[in-house]
Amino acid sequence: MNTNWKTIKSKFHSVIFEADTSIGKLFDIALIVAILLSVGTVMLDSIKPINIKYGDLLHITEWIFTILFTIEYILRLFSVGRPIKYAKSFFGVIDLLAILPTYLSLLIPGSQLFLVIRVLRVIRIFRVLKLLPYLIEAQLLMQALAASRRKITVFLFTVLLSVIIMGSFMYVIEGEENGFTSIPRSVYWAIITLTTVGYGNISPQTPLGQMLASVIMIFGYGLIAVPTGIVSVEIARKSSDKITNNACPECAGESHASDAKFCKYCGADLYNT
Repeated sequence: MNTNWKTIKSKFHSVIFEADTSIGKLFDIALIVAILLSVGTVMLDSIKPINIKYGDLLHITEWIFTILFTIEYILRLFSVGRPIKYAKSFFGVIDLLAILPTYLSLLIPGSQLFLVIRVLRVIRIFRVLKLLPYLIEAQLLMQALAASRRKITVFLFTVLLSVIIMGSFMYVIEGEENGFTSIPRSVYWAIITLTTVGYGNISPQTPLGQMLASVIMIFGYGLIAVPTGIVSVEIARKSSDKITNNACPECAGESHASDAKFCKYCGADLYNT
């Protein structure tokens, strides 16, 4: 009986979490279509003329989708060896948030509008279309950003000090008569100038102020390359590690190294569990 139960869980896992088989791919495609339709239902319900005319129908449709997604969420928890581990993962939290607002709407009217968060679940389309390299590159970028967070923090702190100093100088040079009515407003001008946005709502009028503005603009172009270089170095370091998207049968964790035999999240055997 225990063996049969394990076999059933394994079959559910291959259908729900993998897209290598035809039935697994069909499941994911059907799920994505349901997600898009449910998000469209929520959006249509927010349009007042449509809500007045078809509100009851949209409400029933939304409950149908919620019940389907609830069943799917329960099956996901059932098909993994460690359901709590999956429930606390990124996709597990998103799956829960996709169904929670409808039930909360029974207690808090209007909370069902937060169901647009379901669109985040379309991220699963990367597996369906076999666009694994794109998903891997996205994870690689996140890892590179995390690895360079200290350097970027120092860089942003330096930029913050720079705009405060430049804004203060501009406040002294231009004064209130030219629109620089306070240091915070002058710092705001320095930020939009340094980032080359330049709304034009404040501009220096004196020759010295225009000279300082020119220096800030040139300095701004140079700043763009700094965070790019920091992240590029980290990406180059991380790109040497090859990863796959095999889902762990215990916690449904993904993004393991190509030669990994055990899950990096829970330690379970990836192939013989």
